[in-house]
Amino acid sequence: MSKRSLTALTVATALVLAGCGGVGRSGQDGAATLTTMGFGTGDEIAKTRVERANKVIAPATVRIGGNAFDAQQFLSAVASGSPPDLVYLDRQLLGTYAARGTVEPLDSCVANQKIDLKQYRAPALAEVTLDGKLYGLPEFYNNRVMMTNGGAAVNVSDRAGLERTVVELTRRGGDGKLARVGFDPKIPEFLPLWARASGVKMLSDDGKKANLADPKLVEVLEYTVGLLDKQGGWGAVKAFRDSFNFFGEKNPFSQDQLAAFPMEDWYLNVLANMSPNVGLGVTPFTDVQGRPIDWVTGSAWAIPTAGKNKDKACAWIKEMTSSESWIAAAQARANARKAEGKAFTGVYTANAVADQKIFGELVKLDDKPVFDKAVKAVLSAQESAFTMPASPAGSEFKTAWSDAVNRVLSGQQKAADALAQAQREAQQALDRASGGR
Repeated sequence: MSKRSLTALTVATALVLAGCGGVGRSGQDGAATLTTMGFGTGDEIAKTRVERANKVIAPATVRIGGNAFDAQQFLSAVASGSPPDLVYLDRQLLGTYAARGTVEPLDSCVANQKIDLKQYRAPALAEVTLDGKLYGLPEFYNNRVMMTNGGAAVNVSDRAGLERTVVELTRRGGDGKLARVGFDPKIPEFLPLWARASGVKMLSDDGKKANLADPKLVEVLEYTVGLLDKQGGWGAVKAFRDSFNFFGEKNPFSQDQLAAFPMEDWYLNVLANMSPNVGLGVTPFTDVQGRPIDWVTGSAWAIPTAGKNKDKACAWIKEMTSSESWIAAAQARANARKAEGKAFTGVYTANAVADQKIFGELVKLDDKPVFDKAVKAVLSAQESAFTMPASPAGSEFKTAWSDAVNRVLSGQQKAADALAQAQREAQQALDRASGGR
């Protein structure tokens, strides 16, 4: 590559990083401008909290990146010496960057800002704690529950019975193509939920040993793929599912395109907003013994090790995740829904103090019994919440098992072979990341 081309590439890379994050700079008044990566202000929940957090660090300001977290972009920014001041990412992935030293422990942040960690839910804190050190402040608390449409009766604990139910609920049109998915097991995304329902922990409690070749996990994957096969196979189900208007008025529940699936709680808000009269049923997901289980995930705020405005970044994320900010944001959404004549089904956060106020006072669904019952089901499910352990190779671990499921779905490998490969890949990554930890 010529010197001119190399210089042009360097300048172009710098411009890209400057637009997506990068080192906080001083504004015209000398106040710092902090940058973020992985976060956007697309709704009142985000906007309300950002406004409150900005006031805390004024006259400094925060420039919101607006894009989803991109691992390559983040590591490139770190390598170039232009990391964002704040990064927002999936809690399951945070351990990878903690182990690499690209995000820093928040011990001093917590101490200096007098952050009360007791306000946060323990499972969420566990996701962002690696080797006893806290690396992030958790945001949402995404619960997974069973959602059924139009009175469909589905019992996920009865595996043989569920196979029969899938056949009964699946419908095809006159052309033989799918007209309604009887049951979507939501794989690869929800494999950890199905695994735990069968008594399988895919990752050791210390986050360093993979358990992806477990015969029970192989059986789980074969079973869930089999549910799809009974509906025409993964190709047919995926093609039909991709045609759904998932977030609009003509969503798969209102159009009777989907009878049942496990799903995250935020979909209640979509249905309440777009299809308030839909025939919805919500219950906790259950294991093979019929006991409720709830796989919880969410995102977190972290501070890059090479950030230049760490004190202000800490103050900002403290306010973003505080109970007061969450309550203010929930009130803003409740007001907006009321003005539109629509129901407010709540905001599920990793801040237990905030949720007590939100669901104790702000969520009022007496006139919407279907959604009132649905919200109570989610709150009930939370009592059986579990999270995946924090891991020094969380990103690589997730990629290993997700890719394995996709290879099985596409017919490239059998379940046992795919998971055996995933086990090798995941454990190698875990061993490399763990090193002397």
